[in-house]
Amino acid sequence: MERPKFDDIYMELAVNLAKKSHCIKRHVGAVLTKETRIISIGYNGPPAGTHNCDEEWPEKGCPRDSKGGCSLAIHAEQNALLYAVKNKTEVVGATLYVTLSPCLACSRIIYTMGVKKVIYLNSYAEYKGIGSDEGLDFLKKFGVEVEHYSGQLQNVTHMI
Repeated sequence: MERPKFDDIYMELAVNLAKKSHCIKRHVGAVLTKETRIISIGYNGPPAGTHNCDEEWPEKGCPRDSKGGCSLAIHAEQNALLYAVKNKTEVVGATLYVTLSPCLACSRIIYTMGVKKVIYLNSYAEYKGIGSDEGLDFLKKFGVEVEHYSGQLQNVTHMI
């Protein structure tokens, strides 16, 4: 029997977590690990206790902010990091698996929190139709290891 690689397990979990998202536009999942152990998980969506976008605004999602972004959503990687810190879990040196490469704002947080490596499945720039992955560029510039996931997703029933 061939044993799965941790990268495959964690990315499959991130993809499956993305299915929990209530976002109308995009479902994103994140898994934060350290020394082969999961220390936190997250998916994009509004803060607990607020509105679920697909329930409150099923046709077009939540209202947009002044820059055209979601006015409620917390990104998957932010949720994973916030949950870890809220539970007093040390994130310095962690690896983050995420289904969509981090935006610039999330990348600043990832760097500040001391995450050492980000492994992503899909490109934020391609999703947004912009020229470059600013978040990845930022992380690379400041020494965070960045890797495009190239493994095998075998235990995912439907990719979002």
